[in-house]
Amino acid sequence: MTSNFVKELEWRGMLHDAMPGTEEHLMEGMQSSYVGIDPTADSLHIGHLVGVMMLRHFQLAGHKPYALIGGATGMIGDPSGKSSERNLLDEATLRHNQQALKEQLSRFLDFESDKENAAVLVNNYDWMKDFSFLDFIRDVGKHITVNYMMSKDSVKKRLSAEAKEGMSFTEFTYQLVQGYDFLHLYKTYNCTLQMGGSDQWGNITTGTELIRRIGGGKGYAITCPLITKADGTKFGKTESGNVWLDAERTSPYKFYQYWLNTSDDDAEKYIKIFTFISKSEIEELIQQHSEAPHLRILQKRLADEITVMVHSQEDLENAVQASNILFGKSTSQDLKKLNEKTFLEVFDGVPQAEVSKEELENGLDMIGALAAKTGFLVSNGEARRELKQNSISVNKEKVKEDYLITTADLINEKFVLLQKGKKNYFVLVFN
Repeated sequence: MTSNFVKELEWRGMLHDAMPGTEEHLMEGMQSSYVGIDPTADSLHIGHLVGVMMLRHFQLAGHKPYALIGGATGMIGDPSGKSSERNLLDEATLRHNQQALKEQLSRFLDFESDKENAAVLVNNYDWMKDFSFLDFIRDVGKHITVNYMMSKDSVKKRLSAEAKEGMSFTEFTYQLVQGYDFLHLYKTYNCTLQMGGSDQWGNITTGTELIRRIGGGKGYAITCPLITKADGTKFGKTESGNVWLDAERTSPYKFYQYWLNTSDDDAEKYIKIFTFISKSEIEELIQQHSEAPHLRILQKRLADEITVMVHSQEDLENAVQASNILFGKSTSQDLKKLNEKTFLEVFDGVPQAEVSKEELENGLDMIGALAAKTGFLVSNGEARRELKQNSISVNKEKVKEDYLITTADLINEKFVLLQKGKKNYFVLVFN
């Protein structure tokens, strides 16, 4: 049994355009669809997630999803949305990236079950690598006119006056190669639908044209909107670059923080796109949020759902615990549970001072820790005053002037966290 996939995309704000007849075609029974994924890195980033979520909704609706790794097209470079040509990859790198991407996709798509609609991973390098240039221009190129190719927005923009570098022949042929992918999947797997971002409409319709002219059949197209942020900054980017799904590139803590820090407008949009929460529950969450926006109900639920989906429940719990260290009540035991990477990320930008570990042999006195040896406070006199006023903490625990910092206080055998009042932090690094 299939459910109405197009209607699901519509209410979630994930439908930009659909070729006439697509909804009816999908309601006839189980169909197959694919999304192309660029393999230029060995991890997906959150910019890829909309396409992946579309495939997952497609599978949940009873249809069969194909994830196409663009090994061949990754060697060319898609001109859509790009202002310049990109670096090309060798085969060994592409194969490594493909395996890493499949592992990540497995968190969203069911590749393993024996169900008829189990997901399939394909790589267009496998059918393009043996295609000779002469075969390609004879068997594919002759069916599409240059006028047709020039009419596509992705080509027009690159050939416009503002694009200084122009467009190479390699990139100009991209839409033919992507179009041939659709034809190949149509003929090999009876794949009748291609999905992608709204900037892919031109490439996708070239594929439907090849299916009509060469395959004698009918292909369909669905695109989703390009995700934007309400403040005009680019979705999925931070000061340090992309937000990756790989925990080594973007830690679960930073991943969680990205979603937690979304604006109210964005959170209302993203919770529909990036979770599988039902319509009725989302409407209830939006209502609760509107009544008490300071509680950030939408942001917390969004961050919880997507962190568990991409990482794990344990990673979520650690990320929440790390977040609470700055903004909630936490203890020295909570601090000591953080690994070094997460500790440094939580206290990114907090002033630091290096101190010799030898100072800990007999214990480092609080005046030295606060002023004389670190400069956290401007003078020994200020350090004494603050200690008398009970406003100084070591690793989140209040201390008096007679306290000595020892090796027992070390976090990851290296750090001690000083705090004045609620918001003034200082990190001692013992080497």
